[in-house]
Amino acid sequence: QVQLVESGGGLVQAGDSLRLSCAASGGTFNTYSVAWFYQAPGKERDFVAGISRFGSITYYADSVKGRFTISRDSAKNMVNLQMNSLKPEDTAVYYCAADRRMTRDRNEYNYWGQGTQVTVSS
Repeated sequence: QVQLVESGGGLVQAGDSLRLSCAASGGTFNTYSVAWFYQAPGKERDFVAGISRFGSITYYADSVKGRFTISRDSAKNMVNLQMNSLKPEDTAVYYCAADRRMTRDRNEYNYWGQGTQVTVSS
């Protein structure tokens, strides 16, 4: 079983950048695919970006393609989400999730972090 802890959220202005991190413990992290999701108030939790077990495959939601980059550092058991050119509509709680499968479907993920708030002001 793996435990996930997100960090790096904060309050920024439109156009700024943030780097979120997801630190894993308690399991063999390299056997899990990881994804980031976000959830704005009153909305569903939506897929943002995902990365395969060894980092060779990455995939993104259309809304963040070209602005966000997901990466993983296997030595540190960490997955990062670099977010550039942030927009007010990116404001949400961001969660990382892990599972054996690589999927955009939030219902397929068994392991979740507690989330980190990202707020982008206009």
